[in-house]
Amino acid sequence: MNDLLGYQGKTCVVTGAASGMGKATCELLIELGAEVYALDRNIVELPGSKAFLTCDLSNKQSIDEAFTAIPSHIDCFFGVAGLSGAKTDYWTTFTVNFIANKYITDTHLDKRMAAGGAIVYVTSTGGLMWEKWKREYVKIMDCATWDEMVAFMKRVSPRNGVGIMAYTLSKRAMNYYTTLKAVEYGSRGIRVNAVLPGSTDTGMKAEFEKMAGGADKLLKENGAIGRLATSREMADPIVYLGSDMASFVSGLMFIADMGHNGEKVLGLAKNQLDVPAALPLYNTKFFQKILAKQVS
Repeated sequence: MNDLLGYQGKTCVVTGAASGMGKATCELLIELGAEVYALDRNIVELPGSKAFLTCDLSNKQSIDEAFTAIPSHIDCFFGVAGLSGAKTDYWTTFTVNFIANKYITDTHLDKRMAAGGAIVYVTSTGGLMWEKWKREYVKIMDCATWDEMVAFMKRVSPRNGVGIMAYTLSKRAMNYYTTLKAVEYGSRGIRVNAVLPGSTDTGMKAEFEKMAGGADKLLKENGAIGRLATSREMADPIVYLGSDMASFVSGLMFIADMGHNGEKVLGLAKNQLDVPAALPLYNTKFFQKILAKQVS
């Protein structure tokens, strides 16, 4: 059979490799003959991978150390790692979900990818409405370094903010950033896309159930199918977008939610995302208590 996806021998880097979508992505890439460099702060066995590298995405030094062990040329990058914010503070959540991806791309990938390269970020359907609310996060795009981004967030973020609000903000920022880089890298022949998963059965399922208001409500975020997606069902579109079969696809927000967003567009389901994520009102003790109770 022809190597239609074109991964044979390619250097692929995957974050969030220890579990869920990240692990499923690594396993599929290995099966397709890629040379996989798997990054996560938790150690996992991935038979057939080129290397597993311990990496804490909330720490710039840890990221830099991991990338010193990766070849100078990178064909594909898959930014799968993410935090729900249910168990992490505001700044850590935003740092892992957005700052780390922007830093890796601007600092490491920019110099090590060439024409034919592909970047796929895993964002979220929770980051929809990003076009409407870009005023809440767009200024961080002008920050050139890790330290500038951290300093900016500490100026504009609540000191004791609840992580789930940073989740929404960070995913919107990532959707914007994906589009920005797709346009910027287009002239270099490097493609940039994002997969926006619906509700998926991963290690963070319990956290998302609480955030949704219960298991039954989380199920409804996948349209009428009545079940959660599997990690492999998300790895498939992630791997497709990085492949040769998607050679003319860039800047795509690939929504994988079994039609739930379509239900919203048709008015068959309520759109609860059309709200700001960074209102100063959310910083008050009253709102923080309500948000904290939602995920406790």
